[in-house]
Amino acid sequence: MELRQLRYFVRVVELGSMGRAALDLDLVQSALSQQISRLEGELCTRLLQRTPRGVVPTEAGAAFFREAQLTLRHAAQAVRAAQQARLAGTVSVGLAPTTAAMLGLPLMQAMQSRYPDVRLHMVESLSGHLSAMLNAREIDLAVLFDSRPQTDAGATGSRLWQVQPLVSEDLFLICSRRNDQPRHAAMSLSELGDEPLILPTGPHGLRSTLDTAFARAGVVPRVVLEVDSLPMLMAAVDAGLGSTLQPRAAVGRFPDAEQRFMLVHIDDAQASRVNLLCSLSEDELSPAALATRVVIRDTVKLLVEVGHWPGTRL
Repeated sequence: MELRQLRYFVRVVELGSMGRAALDLDLVQSALSQQISRLEGELCTRLLQRTPRGVVPTEAGAAFFREAQLTLRHAAQAVRAAQQARLAGTVSVGLAPTTAAMLGLPLMQAMQSRYPDVRLHMVESLSGHLSAMLNAREIDLAVLFDSRPQTDAGATGSRLWQVQPLVSEDLFLICSRRNDQPRHAAMSLSELGDEPLILPTGPHGLRSTLDTAFARAGVVPRVVLEVDSLPMLMAAVDAGLGSTLQPRAAVGRFPDAEQRFMLVHIDDAQASRVNLLCSLSEDELSPAALATRVVIRDTVKLLVEVGHWPGTRL
């Protein structure tokens, strides 16, 4: 006996018609009749009596109807109890500054809406620092740009991360409008040999990506400043001390970005950055952390689809 058979039987009795019940349940009438016949066969008794005006329950059917209603109410209550059970605990999530500019607030809002009893601990730092924190188990999840653990995977107690690609970001040459230098809408890396660049240092994901891309393009970049702080780096660009190569999210915290900066798309297959959702192995993650991982994926997908994270693709 299946719950759906109970639902079908109860609806037939409530509507007093096999045809109307079939329409209400979005079933073919013959399929509904077959299910009722199977139910009667299992119970070895007639539950419904056909009349010129429809169907009515037999004496056995009336008794079964009352118990079936009670069973369905209990089943619905069990479903509600499962859905309303709230996860609890603390989950630590690390985001790089550019990612945090786009994902940080929407993620906090989504978690508060879906799992209000989970305490979210947000950490904003450069990708290299977050990698070390993840390896030290100081955070549960992180959005990184380099999936290689910073510890030896063969060492005692060391475990591989769970890694899932989230979103790919195009890179842009970002310049201050103070210089008022005319720019093309797009450039290649090979055209940037003389561009004074302000970049983060080597251990961090974006710099590793750029160094690899420049090497493939046969270009030695002219790095005039190295700054491992996005606010300080963008302040230097804004002041006209040089340009930078970043995803569009780097200007996400500037309400007047269009007036302050000029963005030139880097038209190069290697000039993109993949955001990776990295976590400890699943057997080390709490139920709250596993749920948070799903919320991160859902939030990123929504941001990209509605156009709130420009310059990206899933």
